[in-house]
Amino acid sequence: MSKSAREIELKLELDPGAHDAMKRVGVIEGFTASKSTTKTLQSIYFDTPDQALRKAKISLRVRKSGRNWIQTAKLGTGVMGGLSSPIESEHQVKGRALDFSVIEDPDVARKLTETVGDGSLQECFETVMKRTTRILTRESDDTEIEIAFDTGNILAGDGSQPLVELELELKSGPSHSIFEAAKALVKDTPFRFSPYSKAERGYRFAEGHQATRPEPFFADPITFSAGSSVELGFRDVLRSCLTQVAENRIAILASEDPEGPHQLRVGLRRLRSAFRLFRPALNPATTLPLDQMARTIAAEAGALRDLDVLIDEIVAPLIDKAPESLSLDALLNNLNASRGQETRKALVDHLKSAEVNAFLLDLAAYTEGRGWLDPENFDQTGLLAQPIEAFSSKALARQWKKVMKYGKRLEELSIPERHEMRKAMKKMRYGIEFFGCLYPQDTVKPFLKRMKKLQDIFGYLNDVAMAEQLPEKCKVSGARTLEIVQAIGFVIGWHESQCQTKWQHAKGYWEATRSTPKFWT
Repeated sequence: MSKSAREIELKLELDPGAHDAMKRVGVIEGFTASKSTTKTLQSIYFDTPDQALRKAKISLRVRKSGRNWIQTAKLGTGVMGGLSSPIESEHQVKGRALDFSVIEDPDVARKLTETVGDGSLQECFETVMKRTTRILTRESDDTEIEIAFDTGNILAGDGSQPLVELELELKSGPSHSIFEAAKALVKDTPFRFSPYSKAERGYRFAEGHQATRPEPFFADPITFSAGSSVELGFRDVLRSCLTQVAENRIAILASEDPEGPHQLRVGLRRLRSAFRLFRPALNPATTLPLDQMARTIAAEAGALRDLDVLIDEIVAPLIDKAPESLSLDALLNNLNASRGQETRKALVDHLKSAEVNAFLLDLAAYTEGRGWLDPENFDQTGLLAQPIEAFSSKALARQWKKVMKYGKRLEELSIPERHEMRKAMKKMRYGIEFFGCLYPQDTVKPFLKRMKKLQDIFGYLNDVAMAEQLPEKCKVSGARTLEIVQAIGFVIGWHESQCQTKWQHAKGYWEATRSTPKFWT
């Protein structure tokens, strides 16, 4: 047996209980499903002492299935949004040892030989998995997908780490069908896009990395490859946003850390800002539904984040500043009750839904399947192919113009207009974070530093405006009504007095920001 081809795989992590239940699902909507088969797979992974294969994004293994041993080399093993598309070359071998002589693809053989060089290959770790597989087919577009439910362990030295994963491999048919199959399969079961291949998991475990509870996820800096096109730049931005949104969805479901809702909202805002900054090159018909769902989830996450800010940054810091005759305890208890019983529950319930699962899978399909292409836009090809540097300058200039529209009238702005200016500045900042790597950092940092100070003031002013809604947010009744009403009055009055001073600073920071050289011009 021999094979050398590019495969498309979608890897999802599930709760073990949900994983087992999903294996027993009968009908999968939209597809014909075969009966399941289960086998035990033992895979031994090889590399040089200095991990030359890992560094080159190559995995090399031999796998025992029944009485047969299969040698597999995968080239290009990176995983993005749970999706990987390595070139795979596999051949039957006689036993546990490697045998390069059986490799029929000269390009694969040459790449392996060049990468290993004078290094010696040795066993690094192994996985022992119980794999249950089914074949999904759809005659209308000749789709064939193998779904594999993997349950087992990674073994390295004397240690063992459990691994539970759902893997969908596209055998034939359009690439979007793999995401449609995933939606039909997971329905309302929360999942995580696997960030690593099995090989990378093995390396990490062998190095001492342990599986940890999901935590709030902060976006990594974006760096474009030299000479990137607008299309590749947009894809890289989308990948960053998708990872931040998907990871923080799981973090919120796993714990009540307030940073989870915050980072989820940031990820969704970054995504929506990307849609606007790249709008001239996108298909509105495919982009709009994703933008609308991102807005809906961001509003729910924002409601929880707003309560966290009220509790932790507006009310709690005044406990020591309140007069002895005034207690803020009843107000804090009221806000905490509202946070947990209503606002957080509403967000969590939605994040567990089939609708949010579909949103994440649709966004992944859009990102990896060029969902922004518009057959009606004859200028789009040229826009997507142009260098990202030229496009970024125009995009930042457009967004700065929106900020300037408010800045020119700074002293006349109403409260709602201040809020709009704050949102325009946030989009500007996300744009700088997207495109900043394209410009000399000594020109980017001064502008970003000044704008951040201005943003902080506008953020505080917005928080205080939100605090003025405390009478509506607190459902006051009972014996402690007067205590809560007095506490609200004190909190609003104290912060409004601070606002006057902050607003004077805002004018100075705006002038400093406006006069700082624009690095994109």
